[in-house]
Amino acid sequence: MAAARRLGVEVVVGSERRQALSRELGDRAVVIDLRRPEHAAEQIAALHERAPLDAIVAADDQGVPAAALASERLGLPGNPPKAAAAARDKLAMRRGLRTAGVPQPMFRAAGPEEDVGAIAAALGLPCVVKPLGLSASRGVIRADDPAGARAAAVRVRAIAEKAGQDSGQPLLVERFAPGREVAVEGLLRDGRLDVLAVFDKPDPLDGPYFEETIYVTPSRLPAATLDGVEAVCSSAAEALGLREGPVHAELRVAKDELSVLEVAARSIGGLCSRTLRFGLGASLEELILRHALGRPLHDTVRQAGASGVMMLPIPRAGTLRAVGGQEAARAVAGVAGLEITVAPGRPVRPLPEGDRYLGFLFAAGTEAAEVEATLREAHALLEIDIEAEGAAAEPRGALASAGA
Repeated sequence: MAAARRLGVEVVVGSERRQALSRELGDRAVVIDLRRPEHAAEQIAALHERAPLDAIVAADDQGVPAAALASERLGLPGNPPKAAAAARDKLAMRRGLRTAGVPQPMFRAAGPEEDVGAIAAALGLPCVVKPLGLSASRGVIRADDPAGARAAAVRVRAIAEKAGQDSGQPLLVERFAPGREVAVEGLLRDGRLDVLAVFDKPDPLDGPYFEETIYVTPSRLPAATLDGVEAVCSSAAEALGLREGPVHAELRVAKDELSVLEVAARSIGGLCSRTLRFGLGASLEELILRHALGRPLHDTVRQAGASGVMMLPIPRAGTLRAVGGQEAARAVAGVAGLEITVAPGRPVRPLPEGDRYLGFLFAAGTEAAEVEATLREAHALLEIDIEAEGAAAEPRGALASAGA
């Protein structure tokens, strides 16, 4: 919304949740059913008849299929619906990458009646068990033996069902890919991928759960390795048939071997894009809107210097009471911002059941190592007070009745 205001663009916001729509939007806010992309596309087409649209942009994973279908129906630029659907379905993505020979972990689908332990043993252990349609590492669990894989499958299915996924869907079982993890932010223009930034994830992501914390750019990988990362990301987008708009990809780097973990047809999640500025100060969202509207992209080079974000992890399940030490964390040299996005009184759960972070901590500096150190120093000053589940709690009626 801030990017649209800077560009002088009028926005209609479509969301499943009425409370997520700002009151100031009035009739420029519509409720659409993103769980049924075809129906959502019909709703968007009906809106277009009343008030013509110039572009449709998906702000998160759930909106990607609906945006592609609606764009195709209205003759607007976008990704082919089949490609958008493949980017949302981990099994379809894996099959598309395999057909094109893009490097990725070995995998198998596991139906509800299949022995996940036997599948994992055949693939090679350790393995990772995943639901097909969730994001942000929700429901992703590593297992080191067949019994662990079976137990992980039971837990993953429960998480997926609670999130509204079809209970009859298969699970994805992958051989665990070792190595450092990186995230790639890019923009597709007529099928050509322009890599905007590569983020290092300096914390080891070895499981059993895969809670991401620190992203820092520019990457400290060797130039030749980064060239390989860009080439593989471009091949992955092409393999899925993606052609227009933002791409967020995640890869593992182990010596000279690259392995694609994920390719999403949307930009980086949460508030993480605040770490990026291009040209004379344009945000990532400004680039995305300019591209969607067919406006010139004058400069897609990331501004000099290093920047990073820490997605603040949830240490345990319970009710958030307070986050202390915020002023001390903000006072650390190099900290560019801190936002706690979960209100006191709200229930919180860590991964793999959880679906959010406590907030976001931002830093900037001249070198990536300096930014990483700043984030760790500031995070250590935060005091997170979570009342454990089942503990006695004081009455907090106002909080309990507050809107989402």
